[in-house]
Amino acid sequence: MKLDSLEPLFVEELRDIYNAENQLTKALPKMAKAASSEELKSAFQEHLEQTKEHMERLEEIFEELGKKPTGKTCKAMKGLIEEGSEMMQEDGEDSVIDAAIIAAAQKIEHYEIASYGTVRAWAEQLGKDDAVDLLQQTLDEESETNEKLTELAESSINVEAKAGE
Repeated sequence: MKLDSLEPLFVEELRDIYNAENQLTKALPKMAKAASSEELKSAFQEHLEQTKEHMERLEEIFEELGKKPTGKTCKAMKGLIEEGSEMMQEDGEDSVIDAAIIAAAQKIEHYEIASYGTVRAWAEQLGKDDAVDLLQQTLDEESETNEKLTELAESSINVEAKAGE
């Protein structure tokens, strides 16, 4: 694909994000299973349902563009998930492993926030108002998930991890 204007770049990045979300739908159940905190398990299960909605929104955008969502592998998400998987396999105190899982999850959320913010700005530049609205909804949800993870970490998990509980 030749990137000779913003439109093909927009489509290419949407494909990257779509693949990232697809990878995440496979990783989140593993993250929930590895978490010892019931609150953290619940947060991952809730985010899995949101992630499925994010994919549906992206599919809606692709349909409007007359393009297919497939054909790209998000190497960044692959690496972030791999890094998180390594943390989940470490031997250690449950709360410390939970803190590590939250750190990995927040790296993923920050990547998604950056990606969705970028494509939302491009959609706006391209005059794709429906896409702007859908991407903004997802961007807001990704930011909320990041905030929930921060609150969960700061309210209990990091405190327990510090004490080695």
